[in-house]
Amino acid sequence: MASTSHSPFALAGTTASDLLWSRNWGIAGVPLRNLGRARFSLQNRNFTVAARIRKVKKHEYPWPDDPDPNVKGGVLTHLSHFKPLKEKPKPVTLDFEKPLVGLEKKIIDVRKMANDTGLDFSDQIVSLENKYQQALKDLYTHLTPIQRVNIARHPNRPTFLDHVFSITEKFVELHGDRAGYDDPAIVTGIGTIDGRRYMFMGHQKGRNTKENIMRNFGMPTPHGYRKALRMMYYADHHGFPIVTFIDTPGAFADLKSEELGQGEAIAHNLRTMFGLKVPIISIIIGEGGSGGALAIGCANKLLMLENAVFYVASPEACAAILWKSAKAAPKAAEKLKITAAELCKLQIADGVIPEPLGGAHADPSWTSQQIKNAINESMDELVKMDTEELLKHRMLKFRKIGGFQEGIPIDPKRKINMKKKEDPGAGKIPVAELEEQVEKLKLQISKAKESSVKATELALDEMIAKLKREVDIEFEEALKAMGWKDRVSTLQQEFLKSESKGQLHPILMDKIEKLKDEIIQGLSAAPNYASLKHKLDMLKDFSKAKSISEQSCKGEALKHEINKKMKEVIDRPDMQEKMEALKAEVEKLRASSDGDLDQEAKEIILKLKKEIDLELANYLKNMDLDVEVVRHTKDFDKPVSRPELKDKLEMLKGETFEKIEDVINSSDLKNMIQLLKLEAAKAGKMRDAATKNKIEALEQQIKQRLLAAINSSELKAKHEQLESEIAEAIEYLDKSLENGNFNQHDESRVEINVGANSGFA
Repeated sequence: MASTSHSPFALAGTTASDLLWSRNWGIAGVPLRNLGRARFSLQNRNFTVAARIRKVKKHEYPWPDDPDPNVKGGVLTHLSHFKPLKEKPKPVTLDFEKPLVGLEKKIIDVRKMANDTGLDFSDQIVSLENKYQQALKDLYTHLTPIQRVNIARHPNRPTFLDHVFSITEKFVELHGDRAGYDDPAIVTGIGTIDGRRYMFMGHQKGRNTKENIMRNFGMPTPHGYRKALRMMYYADHHGFPIVTFIDTPGAFADLKSEELGQGEAIAHNLRTMFGLKVPIISIIIGEGGSGGALAIGCANKLLMLENAVFYVASPEACAAILWKSAKAAPKAAEKLKITAAELCKLQIADGVIPEPLGGAHADPSWTSQQIKNAINESMDELVKMDTEELLKHRMLKFRKIGGFQEGIPIDPKRKINMKKKEDPGAGKIPVAELEEQVEKLKLQISKAKESSVKATELALDEMIAKLKREVDIEFEEALKAMGWKDRVSTLQQEFLKSESKGQLHPILMDKIEKLKDEIIQGLSAAPNYASLKHKLDMLKDFSKAKSISEQSCKGEALKHEINKKMKEVIDRPDMQEKMEALKAEVEKLRASSDGDLDQEAKEIILKLKKEIDLELANYLKNMDLDVEVVRHTKDFDKPVSRPELKDKLEMLKGETFEKIEDVINSSDLKNMIQLLKLEAAKAGKMRDAATKNKIEALEQQIKQRLLAAINSSELKAKHEQLESEIAEAIEYLDKSLENGNFNQHDESRVEINVGANSGFA
């Protein structure tokens, strides 16, 4: 059995784990701590070895025994630089909140007075607090867009990690982009909410100046976006839903970031997020600026805190570009539509998370709870979708953004304030040049042939439009020169407002009539009246020429169509038989030497002619034409003058209309008509019995007044005389037809009345 030699350095009380056994060095049973204190010599070697143990700081690896007691759930503080602040942040008052400072100071003073004097000021304190709460409510329920921008930038507003530590039971921050840098402006990590695991990532701003410098004021570099991209791949691989928090003025745009590929990093994130197979929720908790926000914002659901903003350019930058001054930022903020409510209307944001009065910094824990509820509700909806449906939902959300509609009429209120379209030809044309153009057009019209009718019509339309524009310009100048321009504009706005409400007030109508009469009477005193009248006369001449041309063209087309239809009717076999029979009877009449025929032959001719006329008249009536068969017989003992009767009838009609117009223009009847219009406008389509009876009574009174005017002795006598003349003419015509005087150059025609003003034979 081999013997074991014991070293003289062997000490009592040592354990086996403290001893180092080594046969190579000839040492047995020497404690390591003794080697650090003493020198020793080897039996078989001619050198000595000295060893010392360096004292080092105890390393807490990997987790400490006592997690951070300030955070519920035990946060791994050594993995995150984010720790609770030792001091509360100083209160910051925004410009628009300064009216509240006075009330708050009064409350503090009254409380101090109560403490100093021992008196009871509870009623006054309650009253002041109620006033303060009401003022706070009024202020924060009517915020302007630029005020919401200022709240979103508030230095005490809760940050991404503030919300994450409040809503999660456990959270582990993950660092680095695996390319050599960990950007503190973007924070990523895994956490749980109600037992459901998420991948969180977001922009992190600082809570004071020191943190803001460290976090680069929440503006990420390309390393930050690549870190977020790495965590997106990680979440997609393990099936973790992604929740992103957006709070940045934009990506950091220094030279180094551009050299490292800032644009490429953002674009890569955009492309990747549309292909991730897990649900994504984005929440804007502050300001979301441009592509720096969108790089982690391509989500299935985009939610916004009530006072958050989301923009492509900050209001100050937009104002500097468009209005050359950052002072126009409030106007730019309003036009950009960057608030949560506006973005929900535009279907860019999917929901608004409420904030307490005073902003999220007034009650951060309550705001965090609202964010937690919104995440749970949205995730409950998204987890029901399969992968294909989830990807399609995300794609359609962004495809529907930016839609537009055409053909929708502009609201009259907006149209009033819109800038008029600049017309390159809006300037006045010299009178000499205009007269030269008019003479050329007249010459062109006089020399126009059938082949160039369309070209002439186009030139005529162009000239009329030009003259209308010139008359409008001259009229505007006349209104300005006479001081009527502002009054006309005011009445136009009042008229549009009344018309939009469906009511035209009699007082407004009187104002319009008075101004109209004043303009008509005083227009001749305008300095440009001669030019205005000259251009207006030319416009009337060309408008009359156009009207005649249009009637002529319509008449020619109608006559061509009627002739075509008449030929079709006449070419029918039954009509040909009747025509042949009529010709035969007429030939018999001409063949007779004395020109006398028996009564039977006369009746046959009269019957055939009536049948042909009736057939033609019926066919023309089917074309929606008013047809009247008229016969003029010459050389009668008492000829019938139809044009004379027609002229008398037109004259009587004109006198009747003049009488009615005079009665209507009387103040009494005019007021009754205005009252009737007002009652009808108020009642609308749904009328009750009382309103209906009132309207009917007014109508009956107006009718009686008009009837009394028409039944005046003078008009009544003329009407009775004309009736007797028409009756005599009809009686005489009937007798002539019965006698059958066909040998006295009988002429017949079919008169077609189209509308009220056209007649063709």
